[in-house]
Amino acid sequence: MFQSDTYLCMAFPVPTSQDAYIVDFIPRASMETVHHMLLFGCQTPVSTSSYWDCGSVQGTCEDEASIIYAWARNAPPTKLPRDVGFKVGRNSGMSYFVLQIHYGDHSYPLNCGSHQRQPFIAGIYLLMAVDTVILPGKRVTNADIACDYTSYPIYPFAFRTHTHHLGKVVSGYRIRDGKWSLIGRQSPQLPQAFYPANKEVNVKYGDTIAARCLFTGEGRTSKTYIGGTSDDEMCNFYIMYYMDSKHAIPYMNCMETGSRELFQHIPAEANTPIAVSPGDMNSMMHMGSSADFHLEQVSTWPQSSLQLGQVSGLALDTDSNLVIFHRGDHHWGADSFNSKARYLQRSLGPIQQSTILVVDPDKGYILKASGRNMFYLPHGITTDKENNYWVTDVALHQVLKVSSDGSDRTLLALGEAFTPGSDSNHFCQPTDVAVDTETGNIFVSDGYCNARILKFSADGKYLSEWGAGSSDRRRRIPFRIPHSLVFLPNKQEVCVADRENGRIQCFIAETGEFVKEVKKEEFGGEVFAITYSPAGTAIQEKQSVAQQPQPQVEAEEKKSKSAAKPIREQGVLPAIITTLLLIPLLLVITIGVFICWRKNGMYDNRSSAQKVLNLGNFFASHKGYSRQGFDQLSTEGSDQERNDEDSSDSENEEYSAVPPPQSSS
Repeated sequence: MFQSDTYLCMAFPVPTSQDAYIVDFIPRASMETVHHMLLFGCQTPVSTSSYWDCGSVQGTCEDEASIIYAWARNAPPTKLPRDVGFKVGRNSGMSYFVLQIHYGDHSYPLNCGSHQRQPFIAGIYLLMAVDTVILPGKRVTNADIACDYTSYPIYPFAFRTHTHHLGKVVSGYRIRDGKWSLIGRQSPQLPQAFYPANKEVNVKYGDTIAARCLFTGEGRTSKTYIGGTSDDEMCNFYIMYYMDSKHAIPYMNCMETGSRELFQHIPAEANTPIAVSPGDMNSMMHMGSSADFHLEQVSTWPQSSLQLGQVSGLALDTDSNLVIFHRGDHHWGADSFNSKARYLQRSLGPIQQSTILVVDPDKGYILKASGRNMFYLPHGITTDKENNYWVTDVALHQVLKVSSDGSDRTLLALGEAFTPGSDSNHFCQPTDVAVDTETGNIFVSDGYCNARILKFSADGKYLSEWGAGSSDRRRRIPFRIPHSLVFLPNKQEVCVADRENGRIQCFIAETGEFVKEVKKEEFGGEVFAITYSPAGTAIQEKQSVAQQPQPQVEAEEKKSKSAAKPIREQGVLPAIITTLLLIPLLLVITIGVFICWRKNGMYDNRSSAQKVLNLGNFFASHKGYSRQGFDQLSTEGSDQERNDEDSSDSENEEYSAVPPPQSSS
């Protein structure tokens, strides 16, 4: 261990025989021992010793140090978007990593790398205040930084804030044509992770990048300056960005104090502290950001014994409590079913233990227990908006809707108990249920014997069913154990984990029409379960696929719908006037088209008996137009056969950065 306020540095050589790319960061430290860590890249470190005190004049690098990563306050790991990496090695100017640790021991972040060339290169833009003085007892002190941006476009995808104890909120913005657009805003007292940035904001030549740190001097008896010790303060706003590899700049910074005139227009949110409670700290530490983080077992959870059998299903109720579905003292083994899928152990009777446990997610304490003497071999569980449980039992071959009030009441039963089948009234070892949150319709994956999804109304009426889909109709591959379902409310789709095919397939909930397929080598050939988060993460039991829905679009739609009525009422008269003005204009255009038709011949001479009006001929006959715009459209996701023989039958969707636009604008 090292004394407080010690800055320990260690250097690690980077292989220089070829280009390499950092694509992942996994911190191995805790705030009990490490205040913060910074990872730099440089050509020559100031020392090649195993470690040295770099808080002194000695520093980190002989040449310019480029910051690559920063960590503090138990922040979760950071994963870069697909096709984005920090370039290191051969021609990057980075032959060494230098890790700087403030406080702490020899814990350090593991840097996961790749030698595959990345089309986009990641970088860090650091805005840092250097001369702010926080007066004792003063309630609010602002540290403002702003610089004009004069390079190629960058695309922020993550941000991080950093102060010491006096910082209340740090906000970063892009200013374009006088408009302030938020890149990110966070309390520096929360885990100082790289959180997802506003993906609508890019930065191009001529923009201004600005940041404000809001401090309070309350409780201090002397002035507080910007500095490196724990009694000093810092004001840092990190932007993690990517840019085209041809123009990549791995590190940029801004330390200019923003003008008072400029910051008169900063949004009010930058002046509003973010309150932080101990509960916020715990939840943020568990939540992290929406990126695809590494999962690690929490050895201290649960804090009491749950006494579980085989756990077959997990869900969350409307209060975000964990719902566990388990098999108690029953087990699914080789002797559980005969060759016709009939259950052979009915003599054991139903499971006598509580098979449905509602558990506090933080401590693991049991809040409610139900499901006694009801099930034989539980499988899937889903909750609806009334917190009822929709469960499947592979021994009963049934789907059951069960009350969550502890009364163990079956509200609805689909299928015939212990009787497998493949018609609309029977299932064969059904696996899971998904519920449409708006209509109440339910979808059943069926299952181990059958290879289909069935759709029912909320009251159990059979509506439809379908099998697997394919993005290439010539290679339609049936389901092989559709094992798990999830409903995507903002897309109105149902997605299935097709276990033995190692893929996810999604369908339009209304029609069952195939939408897309996700199949990746990382799945390892099997996908057991899938769930969906509006924040953008879909997680499988064996692998995870990060999706990127657009919740803000839904909010915009609701806003526009609520405003539609007054807008229509106010716009009736202008609409009538506009229509009256357009009538003579349309008449003139019609006469012109008719004249051109008679003069030049607007028909394709396909045959003497068949002539088809072709607007392409009309526009192509005028300067500046091309027939190309009227060729057959290529519609992605269409049911039609693809013309491309080499097209893939898989459309991988995962968390990936949106490529920059082709034009420099």
